[in-house]
Amino acid sequence: MNGLPEVTTGGGEPGSLRLVATLSLAGLLSGLIIVLAFETTLPTITAYKARMLREAVFNVLPSVTSLKRLVYRNGKLVETEDEQKGDQAIFSGYDQNGRLVGYAIPGAGPGFQDTIRLLYGYLPAERKVSGMEILESRETPGLGDKIYKDESFVSGFRSLAVDPEIRAVKKGKRTAANEIDAITGATISSKAVVRIINEANRQWLPRLEAAQPTVTGD
Repeated sequence: MNGLPEVTTGGGEPGSLRLVATLSLAGLLSGLIIVLAFETTLPTITAYKARMLREAVFNVLPSVTSLKRLVYRNGKLVETEDEQKGDQAIFSGYDQNGRLVGYAIPGAGPGFQDTIRLLYGYLPAERKVSGMEILESRETPGLGDKIYKDESFVSGFRSLAVDPEIRAVKKGKRTAANEIDAITGATISSKAVVRIINEANRQWLPRLEAAQPTVTGD
């Protein structure tokens, strides 16, 4: 309009290929950062979980002074610290004189919200559970989380018969050695813990009765 030439800067909208390339690069870098962070922290996380697991063993088998890691392989219980993918491992606990006290057995199964992972002690001479500790749970705060916060519920596993199987009953209705009071308001989570232990017993008790531990050269 004023007779001056129109000036263009060439800074228009970036092309679609350039946008795709930029986003792809950003995604790649983000992925690499996540993988690097995971690989860096994995040994620390693994070591922490292993330490917490061993501490839990002494909690569910309170009279033991030493323990051994046992893996079920080819129909035998094998003593080994060598961890292999797919291992099904438990711990055997011994008193100060080296006598077998019992076993610490892991279990896992669905709760009300998510998977519940736990560890419990088993005394073969008495056929009783000697203790239970929740290792991982995302049950509802204030309700389902009572499976590890409610002391009366947790203590109920410290001398609990496994025959014919453990049963969760309405609070105050416990009459048998294999029964435990469920938590009021958290019945589903309570019964989930009992179900997990019963399922683990069905898997492990026949193995413990049939197989004697052997030591590998690992």
